[in-house]
Amino acid sequence: MVGGVAVAKGAYRSALLITGTVGAGKTTVAEMVGDLLGEAGVPHAVIDLDWLRRAWPSPAGDRFNFAVERLNVRAVARNYLDAGAVRIVLAGVIETQPQRERLLDAVGVPLAVCRLRLDLPVVRSRLARRHKGEDAALRWHLDRSGELDAILEAAAVEDFTVDANDLSIPLVAAEVIRAAGWEGILQAP
Repeated sequence: MVGGVAVAKGAYRSALLITGTVGAGKTTVAEMVGDLLGEAGVPHAVIDLDWLRRAWPSPAGDRFNFAVERLNVRAVARNYLDAGAVRIVLAGVIETQPQRERLLDAVGVPLAVCRLRLDLPVVRSRLARRHKGEDAALRWHLDRSGELDAILEAAAVEDFTVDANDLSIPLVAAEVIRAAGWEGILQAP
């Protein structure tokens, strides 16, 4: 029992970062992983890293506000773990091994990283729908999608990948859970 909820025997606390280029579906898949964990009675939290670093202006040399993100992850993850979460699901981007190590330190429990892989034409189609009528935002996201995809390919900070091109969100989330080795914790209370 964790927080009054039955979980698989031997369950330990751990975190999973779902990463990928912009438009890959990181947040949507993380939310679905959270839904599946909730349906199985697994105490968890879902954290979108974008919101933990959204502040303006970013400091010089920290374009995406990773320092603030790390401070906020440390506080928020600790609060969720103290409240009984067994799994922490994060959606966001890390571009380097040192960023991964800093995120691991901030979350405070073992961390696995899953990269969602999508063909860039699929990503760009999603971005065009998401940013319809927002020309400047669309252009930025289209440019960033290719740039970030190349960065992630070169950095290889993930432990495993899930091909999300042709699968529904629930199937992608189920594959992420399986690849993370979390399926053993999924049991009805």
